[in-house]
Amino acid sequence: SPWDHAGEEDFWAQLRTRTLALREKTDKALMVVCGSNLFEWGTFLRRMDNFLMDLYLDKDNVKILMELLMERHMKTLEKVCESVGDIVDILRFGDDLGMDSGPFMGLDVYKDIFEDHRTRLCSYVHQNSGMSTYLHTCGSMYQYIPSLIDSGMDIINPVQTNCRDMDAAKLKNEFGNDIVFWGGGVDPREILNRGTPEEVRADVTRRLEIFAPGGGYVFNNIHNILGEVPPENIIAMFDTVKAFRL
Repeated sequence: SPWDHAGEEDFWAQLRTRTLALREKTDKALMVVCGSNLFEWGTFLRRMDNFLMDLYLDKDNVKILMELLMERHMKTLEKVCESVGDIVDILRFGDDLGMDSGPFMGLDVYKDIFEDHRTRLCSYVHQNSGMSTYLHTCGSMYQYIPSLIDSGMDIINPVQTNCRDMDAAKLKNEFGNDIVFWGGGVDPREILNRGTPEEVRADVTRRLEIFAPGGGYVFNNIHNILGEVPPENIIAMFDTVKAFRL
């Protein structure tokens, strides 16, 4: 990972130099990945099963862990904003908060342990850079969206519409005026990988007709395109997006 070298003396100067060079070569949006995971770091350190129990049985120690993580995250965030915050368009955070069948925790637990930290991260970015905030969070995360909006999150991804409570029309109708949806562009489980090009075109068109009106949408496949996906389906997906008009 490039971040393995973040402690080297010239890392941040090199990052700025390379980012400026990239900015001069493209009119596309630039994104920097900063992580700043909260829930996920707990699972990395304690294992998923243990940390989920900790959230309910050992909240005091979980809160201490979050404070320690935030010390590290804020130092990194300060460096990122200082070095490229006036060049890059989007800062990407990451924290998978859900699974297919529902969220990993109750909303009360999320708000008690994580919400204030998420707000602090977003506020720092907005106050110290020109970047928009983006959260990659897999799974069913419908219940968290109002909190993420309140925290200052501008964009959410990957918008896994196959998961519980993640219906595309429901998300657009309830939150489309308040947050950008980046993803949700095609069903990657049944259509993109197993369907025909015609089925791909139909699915992509249906989703664009839901998400695109009024703006606030960036088309993207829900997740990574794997090696077994037929090339003709990938081409059909992109061709449909290029041809789409409201």
